[in-house]
Amino acid sequence: MAKQQVVTPSILPGFMELLPADQMVFNQMLETIKRTYETYGFIPLDTPMIEKSEVLLAKSGGETAKQVYRFNKGDNDLALRFDLTVPLARYVSQHFGELTFPFKRYHIGKVFRGEKPQKGRFREFYQCDIDIIGFESLSVVNDAEILSVIYSTFKALGFEDFTIRLNNRKILNGFFESLDITDKAEVLRIIDKMEKIGQAAVLDELKSIGLSDGDAGSVVKFVGIKGNCREIIENLRRLEVSNDMFSEGIDELELVINYIDAFKVPSGNYAVDLTIARGLDYYTGTIYETILNQYPSIGSVCSGGRYDNLAQNYTTKKLPGVGISIGLSRLYYQLREAGVLGESRKATPSQILIIPMKETMPQALELATKVREAGIAAEIYFNEGKIGKKFSYADKLGIPYAVVVGEDEVNTGIYKLKNMATGDQAELDIQRIIEQLKA
Repeated sequence: MAKQQVVTPSILPGFMELLPADQMVFNQMLETIKRTYETYGFIPLDTPMIEKSEVLLAKSGGETAKQVYRFNKGDNDLALRFDLTVPLARYVSQHFGELTFPFKRYHIGKVFRGEKPQKGRFREFYQCDIDIIGFESLSVVNDAEILSVIYSTFKALGFEDFTIRLNNRKILNGFFESLDITDKAEVLRIIDKMEKIGQAAVLDELKSIGLSDGDAGSVVKFVGIKGNCREIIENLRRLEVSNDMFSEGIDELELVINYIDAFKVPSGNYAVDLTIARGLDYYTGTIYETILNQYPSIGSVCSGGRYDNLAQNYTTKKLPGVGISIGLSRLYYQLREAGVLGESRKATPSQILIIPMKETMPQALELATKVREAGIAAEIYFNEGKIGKKFSYADKLGIPYAVVVGEDEVNTGIYKLKNMATGDQAELDIQRIIEQLKA
């Protein structure tokens, strides 16, 4: 008899796979984000993971195009989505006549990028996006609401000490125009690295792309303006920069701050930071980055901004929007590595393990049905074995309660509900068991 060939089980680098207890925590985070998004009236949306390459890559080039998973199936040239924004642009253009604007959607799903896997960076990962899309115009009060959503989401996730840093690209671009800087995109890319490489290195890089010592110094001094939100606005106005885009950006930023205050977002949880540039070229107004202050090494955990024309590659209609994205896989991984999430014992949604004895299986099934009808997750232990093994099963999975269904329990209708954490037992009927589990 030929020896069976056994394939060593493994997954590709850059893909995350979790054990049950970790998956429970991940799912709880996902559900918290989803619930918060829906609280603000965002509509759930999903799009295919596989798109036509000609559609998905209509604008993409450079590094993004290199990272796309692209393949042929029959006569079709296909690609896996690399973010959720491009599919949104396609979706809104395709279904324009069937949608109501402003269109507020959230999308939580996997995206794929064939980049070199690193610690905390994946080739397959979840993004949690919200966007508000307008037709022809979109009030900046939406920019303030997006920041309010970020605040509410991270509060709901259990964080207190975090800062949502915001800026406006019009201020940056207008200032660069006033200095006759032509390669604004490259300057943005460099100042976006300020926090990582420091002021001196940024100064050197700006000079290396052709800026004079004076202009490079002006840019570094400009993005280094500090103070509270109102002070920064005043300091920007005092510069007396003669540029319409610069002035418009200041007015927008001030209006957004006024609305943020009306949303009652605490002043300690947001700040204007002129070093925030967001390297992507499609941002045209407000931009955001969110930092967990106790874990700065994690970097931005939520970012995004305003764009003038989301779908210009798919339609002639003007569709301005504003949105943000949380990279949930990376956030979860980094928080777990930092020890923020703690150790979870719970590896199942079950709240109670029901253990039938001898001939009481029908009654145990009935008990489980009543508990489930009350909206409580319940599991029945069907295997034979010693009672200690059955309690051990509940303990290993982190099931909070267990109850044995024997002949006495069936006859009296009173059950001993065991708290697996403390070992305490309470004698209760079915209704009181349900009340206890709900409590």
